Amino acid sequence: MLLAMDVGNTNITLGAFDGDKLCFVSRLATERYRTCDQYAVELKQIFSLYGMDAAEPTDCIIGSVVPELTSALCGAVEKVSGVKPLVLSPGVRTGLNIKTDNPAEVGADLVAGAVAAVAQYEMPCLVLDLGTATKISVLDRTGAFCGCTIAAGVSISLDALASRTSQLPRISFKAPSHVIGKNTVDSMQSGTVFGVASMLDGMCDKIEAELGEPVQTVIATGGLSGDIAENCSRDVCRNPDLILQGLRIIYLKNRKN
Repeated sequence: MLLAMDVGNTNITLGAFDGDKLCFVSRLATERYRTCDQYAVELKQIFSLYGMDAAEPTDCIIGSVVPELTSALCGAVEKVSGVKPLVLSPGVRTGLNIKTDNPAEVGADLVAGAVAAVAQYEMPCLVLDLGTATKISVLDRTGAFCGCTIAAGVSISLDALASRTSQLPRISFKAPSHVIGKNTVDSMQSGTVFGVASMLDGMCDKIEAELGEPVQTVIATGGLSGDIAENCSRDVCRNPDLILQGLRIIYLKNRKN
């Protein structure tokens, strides 16, 4: 069994693979000051929740954009399963041609998502990663990573609205029934969900024009991709497990016989 861990700024997403079957997906809050032992306890509890033993994984890969947590999570995995994780970092084989000014600075989440997209979808392709930040990865007709765009994520925008204004409340994230809001909550939800969806549609148009050829596939992933992808004008394929799938592919490329 392979344990794949996607360590993001808001959540740590865990996926357990038995071959190519994803047995379960679980999420932990990213807490930068938690210790190795604390995460080890949570790993044991998560496996128990799904009726499994935390000692079952024989392999592990970690993709992290939170460097201060990587060591603690590696130690936690070793404590509960005895496995030393492979950490996705420069020098790890991915098979991805990265055409940026500094390939080493491309985040592990973007790399893993791109690897999975190349393996499963028609190119050229755009990967919309809707998490703490809203990111669009651009893959050309050959599957090369051309670059990306990064904007403030939905949660950051909602937090800013509530904290920087006197009368706007904190709200739940969902699409309202109408674009024109008749009350404060509906108005904020409209601006957030429909506004981000429209921004993504517009950015996809601009990226497509810059590529000089039609984009064949647009994929949405990340914890906030559901409502937004449904309200894009473009045909968007939602794959919430894209990064975990990419981590699995990368692990297989680096596994010793």
